[in-house]
Amino acid sequence: MRSFTVRFVLSFCLLLSFVMATLAQSKAFDTSRMDTSADACEDFFQYANGNWVKNTQIPPAFSRWGTFNTLADNNQNVLHDILENAAKTKAAKGSDLQLIGDLYSSCMDEAAIEKADISPLKPRFAEIDKIANVKQLQTAIANFHKAGAGMFFSFGAGADAKNSNLTIANAGQGGLSLPNKDYYTKDDAKSKETRDKFVEYMTNMFKLAGDDADKAAANAQTVMKIQMRLANASKAPVELRDPDKRYNKMTVEDAQKLTPNFSWTDYMKTRGVPPIKDFNIGQPDFFKELDKILTETNLNDLKTYMRWMILNGSASRLSKRFGDENFNFFGKYLSGTKEQQPRWKRCAQTVDGTLGEALGQEYIKKAFTAEAKKRMNEMIDNLVAAFKVRINGLEWMSDETKKQALIKLAAIKRKIGSPDVLRGYKGLVIDRKSYFDNGQRAAQFQINRNLQDINKPVDKTRMGMTPPTVNASYSPSFNDITFPAGILQPPFFNFAADDAINYGAIVAVIGHEVSHGFDDSGSRYDADGNLKMWWTPEDRKKFEERANCVVEQFNGYEVQPGLHINGKLTLGENIGDLGGLTAAYTAFKKSMEGKPRPANIDGFTPEQRFFLGWAQVWAAKSTPEAERQQVLGDPHSHQRYRVNGPMSNLPQFAEAWGCKVGQKMVSPKPCQIW
Repeated sequence: MRSFTVRFVLSFCLLLSFVMATLAQSKAFDTSRMDTSADACEDFFQYANGNWVKNTQIPPAFSRWGTFNTLADNNQNVLHDILENAAKTKAAKGSDLQLIGDLYSSCMDEAAIEKADISPLKPRFAEIDKIANVKQLQTAIANFHKAGAGMFFSFGAGADAKNSNLTIANAGQGGLSLPNKDYYTKDDAKSKETRDKFVEYMTNMFKLAGDDADKAAANAQTVMKIQMRLANASKAPVELRDPDKRYNKMTVEDAQKLTPNFSWTDYMKTRGVPPIKDFNIGQPDFFKELDKILTETNLNDLKTYMRWMILNGSASRLSKRFGDENFNFFGKYLSGTKEQQPRWKRCAQTVDGTLGEALGQEYIKKAFTAEAKKRMNEMIDNLVAAFKVRINGLEWMSDETKKQALIKLAAIKRKIGSPDVLRGYKGLVIDRKSYFDNGQRAAQFQINRNLQDINKPVDKTRMGMTPPTVNASYSPSFNDITFPAGILQPPFFNFAADDAINYGAIVAVIGHEVSHGFDDSGSRYDADGNLKMWWTPEDRKKFEERANCVVEQFNGYEVQPGLHINGKLTLGENIGDLGGLTAAYTAFKKSMEGKPRPANIDGFTPEQRFFLGWAQVWAAKSTPEAERQQVLGDPHSHQRYRVNGPMSNLPQFAEAWGCKVGQKMVSPKPCQIW
């Protein structure tokens, strides 16, 4: 989300390097990326990716650059063509082309956005100004939530964790501007500096909104005090990973006892929530404190906080001066990104995030085939069969628990490419008049549609990602894996590559997602997606001992001096990597049975190429700021350790590369679960 301002020569050099990187990624396997002077048994990430890391610059518009970014950038070029054509097409009102074309056009109309400046927020500020008492304040909170403005807490519909076929209402902690609780509560020098910078940013934004310097500074301090209270009452990222602690279903009457001064009945009536008897409150202690905040805090201070949440949440849809100030803090300071992406990229991302189903249908016409889906299904079949072999071979697990694990494995559903059932956007009005209003109507449309699901059966055909997304996921409540069309492109899924590379890349990624069904969190859900303990107590204890091995291993990895990976925060993803890589290797070896042994390629055995396939998937560079953000809040480990961590646990890796005990890629206490 940055605009290029560098000189022509530098721009040309960077462009050339990006083109070369893209070309390299499109090849089946590129040995020039490797640093063969490194010892594969000491640092495999360096061995597989060292030259690429050395020769690659992070583009100024990014805080991280790697395989995922290269593919996402390629996909964005496809979306760019789609959206430019849609903007020029006079499509029927309400059609996919009309919706995406008009939203994109309104986003690209910078002159209109500049002319509007802050005027779209004035009616919202006026609504806040009119609040005269706590009752009116609570009504205003409900109305702002209805309009898509985040403040104080979150509320929406989702599957009942213990009855996954029923949609219920859920309330959870919220109301912060910094990424999570730890940014407010940690006492190290960098955290204190970040809070100071955040106050500076708020002060600048209040000044842009029309406050004088003294008033702006005072308002920033007011918001900080309220957010500090919210943060102290919130759960930290590690605590939020525990699904049992996030599930606190209670009657509306019992919820009212938590917040005697906040009426849930009035809130839900204003929001238009269907009649309910009970709902889930994710963090009860947070709501106890919120009730106090809403009654103990000066009303004008609460109104200042609300004004801030509206202002900050709208910055990207306002004029350049607001967008730039927002980027200076969240982009430059927090992430280390030097400049915003070109306008068209930001607008393409907006359309994907707002009208992803409509844009996705156009994308798959250009970038996904029935042949690719068929091949993907075959690879998933192979991976699931290998995972079954792994479960059956576990010496530490009893037959009783194995039986339940196999039932769950067999029940895992799959979503590939794009949704089979389309919901459409009937009733949503998108035009070219106002980018801000388009966003407002789209948010209200999605929020209302979400709330109307309450009390209805869960529609498990829905995909949680848009088709162009470069990612994959596992849903514990749906017990399914999702692979959007966006990730099923080279180098993750490459028809030009040999089986070894593809098994090490996309099949291991499939294995990663399947393994999420059996990580420390996903393993608490049964085959039907219900939060239910299906383990024997003895087996669960053994599992947790093995999981703790992974926690301790990753706690020992230092990303920067004094900045260690949080083994508990990243546990689920690390189990996913370990389990996925192990199962994919089993599937790969099974695929070679009864066939002539494949010849070495580029001087590497098939087994070696399997591990090179995984390693090059995670080739990436990050700014120091982005690395810090990742450690503080991202459940994924740093890319170097997504390679070296799981591989150092695998005797299969040591055998393939001839590694010996005592070398860094051979763990002295190897962790193994699945």
